[in-house]
Amino acid sequence: MGSRTALVEDLMERFPHVPREAVFKEDLLRGGVAFDPSALSDNEDGEVKPKSYFIFSFDHGTLPELGEAALRRPPEEIILTGGPYDLRRTVVSVRVNPASPYRVAADEHGVLGLYLDGKRISDVGVPPMPEYYRHKLANGKSVMEVAPTIQWGYLIYLTAFRVCQYFGAKEECQYCDINHNWRQHKAAGRPYTGVKDVDEVLEALDIINTYDTAKTSTAYTLTGGAITSKVQGLDEADFYGRYAKAIEEHFPGRWIGKVVAQALPKDDVRRFKDYGVQIYHPNYEVWDEYLFKMYCPGKERYVGRDEWHRRILDSADVFGARNVIPNFVAGVEMAEPFGFKTVDEAIDSTTEGLRFFMSHGITPRFTTWCPEPTTPLGKANPQGAPLEYHIRLLQAYRQTMDDFGLASPPATARPDPATRCSPSAPSWTASRPRNPPGRSEPAEHSAGRGRPELRRSGLPCVSLPVRPLRGVAMPPHKVREALVICSKVVKSSATAARFPTTLMPRWPVDLVRDAGVSCPTCRALKVPLKRRCSPSAGTRRSPTPTCARPVPPPPPNSPARPSPRA
Repeated sequence: MGSRTALVEDLMERFPHVPREAVFKEDLLRGGVAFDPSALSDNEDGEVKPKSYFIFSFDHGTLPELGEAALRRPPEEIILTGGPYDLRRTVVSVRVNPASPYRVAADEHGVLGLYLDGKRISDVGVPPMPEYYRHKLANGKSVMEVAPTIQWGYLIYLTAFRVCQYFGAKEECQYCDINHNWRQHKAAGRPYTGVKDVDEVLEALDIINTYDTAKTSTAYTLTGGAITSKVQGLDEADFYGRYAKAIEEHFPGRWIGKVVAQALPKDDVRRFKDYGVQIYHPNYEVWDEYLFKMYCPGKERYVGRDEWHRRILDSADVFGARNVIPNFVAGVEMAEPFGFKTVDEAIDSTTEGLRFFMSHGITPRFTTWCPEPTTPLGKANPQGAPLEYHIRLLQAYRQTMDDFGLASPPATARPDPATRCSPSAPSWTASRPRNPPGRSEPAEHSAGRGRPELRRSGLPCVSLPVRPLRGVAMPPHKVREALVICSKVVKSSATAARFPTTLMPRWPVDLVRDAGVSCPTCRALKVPLKRRCSPSAGTRRSPTPTCARPVPPPPPNSPARPSPRA
């Protein structure tokens, strides 16, 4: 396929039910956009809100490689409308790539537009400079440096700690440039405070609160690098929690408090809640077991994938399942050298993770991977993941929410009125209503606990509910194929083939009535008798039976498989 235009139009034709706005947005997020000098801002002295570098670079080049875009920053976000594709209003976060086939430039009348392969495809709007950005703190620091806002002013992004203690090739996540971003901004002489002072944060928030008369800013996010030891004598929960405590004491109820942190033990998570945090983002990064080990070596070493997931589930007991929103980096599943080779494999793996969390009432969200060039995966995969992967992920994400009767995560930015797309979410996946028409939210999910009987059992994952969730209509074939995965060591066949230490299940699921021997976990969960695990004929029994994945039922006219012997 010769041009990017041909690729995009081919995917629009193949996936007609995915809004074309979503296709363009995903392509811009994964591949970036170039800016003509006529489209750059005048930084904090102009009329356009400039891009703030709050934690990661989210660019496809280092500061020296960005050219004039490093001196006159591009806008924080852009709005796409109209054009030959008749795009509805769509907000896209800016990721700069001087080599991108997408380019923002002004025409002969000074009107900004987005060009693809030299052809204008939409009009472009930019965010106005907010009044609070024009005011300084008492020490001369800018509000944009201390408390920048993103998502068209909806979210205040407070990066309290701008480096990560997972340091070096053996610990850093292989797609993350937080530490390099710190180094490059300091080398360029830019103001880039490593640890933000609590009083400075409060002063910046006071300026925002004073001049944001429309109350556009609705939430704040506390975030930063992982803390494996201590910072200023504080562990991770107390370090980030002290900011929330101070904010809630000085501005009670003004903003929704959120924190992005590691998956911490439940006692630490309770401290977040006590400090005033309302939403917890313990990001799980990538679902596949082998890829987590290879691409998140520090997190695997200090915590471990299974424990990380267990802590995410435990945190729902503190915040409620709907207020636990783990993020993953969409696209690293296909990153060389260890990623999946086909889109089908990558989507299957990602969907398995979505089903795992959504079966517990937890709705993850995702950030489209930007292959920053200073990271190992960015260097090896400068083009990122195929656009088809991202389009199919939108389908899988929305379908999985439908399967479990879930709505979009709370406290996301207000969606665009035309597309119902949130600027913080990849695309129309965020347009799910709180209660979809004709469907009430399942009682288990509204109570914030997912399926409590599964949580109490300590099971690591659930493929599909054994019975339809209350209030959720499921087609008969979904119920027929629904089975639980009981063993901690059972993984997908794709993962097992790539991760030799994974133990494969020895107790296949019997689709006919068993002879009385079954997995004790199945009995505890009241799995229908004919769907319980039982030993196959000729298989040596294990003292602790485990459940395996479902075997497709035989065709209607095929002879029934004989029941195994007790």
